Amino acid sequence: MGSLPALDEPNWTYPLARRDESVFDNYHGVNIPDPYRWLEDPDSDETKDFVEKQVTLTDSVLKTCETREKLREKLTKLFDFPKYEVPFRAGDKYFYFHNSGLQPQKVLYVQDSLDGKPELLLDPNTFSEDGTIALSICTISKDAKYLAYGISSSGSDWVTIKVMRVQDKCDEPDTISWVKFSNVSWTRDSKGFFYSRYPAPKNGENLDVGRETNVNLHHQVYYHRLGTDQSDDILCWKDAENPKHRHMASVTEDGKYVILYTFRNCDTVNKLHYCDLSTLPNGIEGYKGRSDAFPFNMLVDHFDASYDYVAHNDSIFTFLTNKNAPKYKLVRVDVQKPDFWFDIIDEDEKDVLQSAVAVNGNQLIVSYLRDVKNVLQLRDLETGVLLHHLPIDIGRVSGVSARRKDNSVFIRFMNFLIPGLIYECNLKGEVPDLKVFREIVVPGFDRTEFQVNQVFVPSKDGVKIPMFIVSRKNISLDGSNPCLLFGYGGFNVSLTPSFSAARVVLAKHLGVVFCIANIRGGGEYGEEWYKAGALSRKQNCFDDFISAAEYLVTCGYTQPHKLCIEGGSNGGLLVGACVNQRPDLFGCALAHVGVMDMLRFHKFTIGHAWTSDFGCSEKEEEFQWLIKYSPLHNVRRPWEQFAIKAYQYPSIMLLTADHDDRVVPLHSLKLLATMQYVLCTSVEKSPQTNPIIGRIECKAGHGCGRPTQKLIDEAADRYAFMAKELGASWFE
Repeated sequence: MGSLPALDEPNWTYPLARRDESVFDNYHGVNIPDPYRWLEDPDSDETKDFVEKQVTLTDSVLKTCETREKLREKLTKLFDFPKYEVPFRAGDKYFYFHNSGLQPQKVLYVQDSLDGKPELLLDPNTFSEDGTIALSICTISKDAKYLAYGISSSGSDWVTIKVMRVQDKCDEPDTISWVKFSNVSWTRDSKGFFYSRYPAPKNGENLDVGRETNVNLHHQVYYHRLGTDQSDDILCWKDAENPKHRHMASVTEDGKYVILYTFRNCDTVNKLHYCDLSTLPNGIEGYKGRSDAFPFNMLVDHFDASYDYVAHNDSIFTFLTNKNAPKYKLVRVDVQKPDFWFDIIDEDEKDVLQSAVAVNGNQLIVSYLRDVKNVLQLRDLETGVLLHHLPIDIGRVSGVSARRKDNSVFIRFMNFLIPGLIYECNLKGEVPDLKVFREIVVPGFDRTEFQVNQVFVPSKDGVKIPMFIVSRKNISLDGSNPCLLFGYGGFNVSLTPSFSAARVVLAKHLGVVFCIANIRGGGEYGEEWYKAGALSRKQNCFDDFISAAEYLVTCGYTQPHKLCIEGGSNGGLLVGACVNQRPDLFGCALAHVGVMDMLRFHKFTIGHAWTSDFGCSEKEEEFQWLIKYSPLHNVRRPWEQFAIKAYQYPSIMLLTADHDDRVVPLHSLKLLATMQYVLCTSVEKSPQTNPIIGRIECKAGHGCGRPTQKLIDEAADRYAFMAKELGASWFE
């Protein structure tokens, strides 16, 4: 089975971490110890010493992984291909992002026309020598005269906004700080923009941003006028009574309205306000220095559903919503008569309406998700009537770019075996003309060597779970294949087909079968699928993932000792929980930046927003849900639980980063210390011979903006570790 011990004793020793047995919390009459609470302080000498020793341990283990350098070499070679993102328009210009291959960060280009000469507009690779300062916001003004761009350091969610003149590529003096979870939305006159921020942290000028753990409270919306200091920005919205709410303002394409969205957490609901900018007697500037609120009108004042603006004609607005429609629909309302809403595109019985983009004056490009594959349609904006199906392959639409006044639209498509196609769809004629504008080609990759299947796996309660299986062609179903199973299952996020150079290397040179399980908690089948894996029903996620793993074993794809599971963030929680519940089913586990302490996650940075998915330990009923699966609180010695005494935990790598201010590193550090103590250092001659290590990245965050070399190095490390622990052999 997957967790039988290796024949050889490990040739490393785990560092001893101090256990403070005096630390505990009382939850509704239940005392829960927290002996590694001290690891919650990232700046203490003791925490730094713990991290340093874990890094040394991990390095010693990775040095024994013989495929590590081969993986790094092949990954570097296969990563080195030109990458393009979907073009977008502003004014009379075209803009697009491009990475020539191994550049640390993607680069922004501008063209006067599609066949014009591209000019480099902004190169984030000049921001830092090591590529750890990334571009996180990019918005062009309506007339294409200005670029507002946000940069973040070391993967932190904190953003600093700067402004550049497009024509001469020179920066303006404007600098906007302490921005987080924000967009930038220009007014039509290009004189300024709306953005969202938090108050500056105490001692913010001395802060190594991204390492703090303080709760993020009092999100506010501001308007910044070009050429002025941030201290003069106009406060447009705040809500002192609800400090955990987040807010975002967005100006409509015609510049007449600004839409205000308010979110209370990560649930798929929001409030909706609007302001007709043309009615302000002295414009936005008239509110400078005033104490009264910006004149937003309430349209939806309850957290009863999600509402996302699509288009408007005068005062008649069209929204994408899940109001009484768990698979989403399009609705319309006259904001001057806000009590009467009517449907434009009804909810589909099976397919999820993911997006709708207004284009060509009075048409819509709508994207549906059908059994985890996208389908595209052209519809009439006024009536919602279907005009045409747009013929695309089986896979994922990752971008639709158009303005309402444009008669052409750009569409980005990919799947497991197609690295990327960018289509241009011309809507001038009676029939849409869809043609390939740009194809992304990976040298040395031959898609005909591989196969993709989708299966539907019955879970513990009989619900069928979609799973994609990607492998080399003609593999043997005799249990001999190393297998990598990936999952997420939360926050309404759908895992759709996408290309990965790393997975190609694994399949081609290690014979790995790669699988994605579309478990409940995601958005693959709409709101009901999402809610079936949240709150009191979170265990469904783990049951689904375990059922997918059992299917792969039963059908002969692999065996437990050749099966690795992987996931990040909420998916890291998934891996942590499943390892605790079924240590016998897996040979290896890779958990990235996981939420591991389910009793205290809400106390750090933006963690309070996740209570919509998880619940909160401060409520007794919800504490009872959380304590049952919290990875930190359910580490058990399997040899004391199972009849077969040889059972142990699979080989485990917990991955985190020192500047992750989304899921702060303390989650992984506390679980790492707990696992090493319970399974290894507290037991004389422990049966746990499979390694339990942590990979702690420096100058990196939750994942966004990580430079190419760091992506390659991390993939080489974790998959070399996986290959060694699964006994996967390298072949050319």
